[in-house]
Amino acid sequence: MSNSFSERQIEIMQAATKRIDSFGIQELTIKNLAADLNLSEAALYRHFESKNKILLGLINYFMLDMKSRIGDIIIQENKTSGELLRQLFASQLNNFVKNPAICSVIFSEGIFQFNKELSNQLSKMMEMMQQNIASLIEKGQKNGEISTLLSVDAITTIIMGSMRMVVLKWKLSGNKSNLIKDGTMVLNGLLKMIEKQ
Repeated sequence: MSNSFSERQIEIMQAATKRIDSFGIQELTIKNLAADLNLSEAALYRHFESKNKILLGLINYFMLDMKSRIGDIIIQENKTSGELLRQLFASQLNNFVKNPAICSVIFSEGIFQFNKELSNQLSKMMEMMQQNIASLIEKGQKNGEISTLLSVDAITTIIMGSMRMVVLKWKLSGNKSNLIKDGTMVLNGLLKMIEKQ
């Protein structure tokens, strides 16, 4: 990850997520961000040419991290699909709890609505997650661990939609609800309905 971004760029992206989380996207300006970091605006522009490039960098940075974490989980061949799905979501939920500001970015559709480059990158991130979940469901169905009553796509959509709702509830509570407990409970409930006993 560090090969893709300089330490200063990472510092700028972290400050941007904190500002979005605390004040909303409308308060993310180069001027405000430069002040947060005690930098001149010119110095900040040397690292990112615009606010949108900072947001794009954030999504790319989060995707690289997510790809690395998920990759380490799904290569485990000695675990069932259900166990791997539980690990995958535990990793995601723990990462959100450690970095709550990132949720403000990736779950803020308004940020991306009018910017094709940002919305395309966000779509890629969602597709990556969707493909990993779908491959685990498909593997589970082939191995007889997961029911075939529903299609791979239907199960994937149900899981992703449910987990998104849990994260949204957490965000709306001001990060006061227990995301890991709630997310684990929802995922375990969903898996109980589809895993073969």
